[in-house]
Amino acid sequence: MNAEERRKFVEDHRTAIFGYNRANDGPSMSVVYYVMDGEDILVSTMFERAKAKAVLRNPKVSLCVLDEKWPLTYLQVYCNAVIERDIEAATDLLVRIAGLMAGQPMPDSIRPNLRSLAEEEKRVVLRLKPYQTFETPPRHVNKPEDTRDLTHWLGSVLPWK
Repeated sequence: MNAEERRKFVEDHRTAIFGYNRANDGPSMSVVYYVMDGEDILVSTMFERAKAKAVLRNPKVSLCVLDEKWPLTYLQVYCNAVIERDIEAATDLLVRIAGLMAGQPMPDSIRPNLRSLAEEEKRVVLRLKPYQTFETPPRHVNKPEDTRDLTHWLGSVLPWK
């Protein structure tokens, strides 16, 4: 994929595995919905959750963007993250993510409900600024004959832009 195709892949999908370093032990991963905002990727979380705490310790995070269709395709995106604590931005993001989850835009009438939720849960926006991607061409076996030409090779680390 070229840079435009990688960006389009991220734009066209909605779920990812959010990866970050834990304070102790190994890395952690969490399934998230996300939306794009220009070149940035936005993720909603609670300020008291581990994702936000990890970003405060170290802004280097990764997203493994999932295709959601079989055979599974994915794109790893490496990002620098910042936390935005503005309640309006957190509410806007919840409205967008609710629409993404439902597969349709949400009416303005739900905004007060989601604002209350954002306040109650101390929601924040994780603004992820991609700088690099990693891709590996998928290999799939759909029938026994596919194993005759099955090959693997190393993936590629590529800049976001």
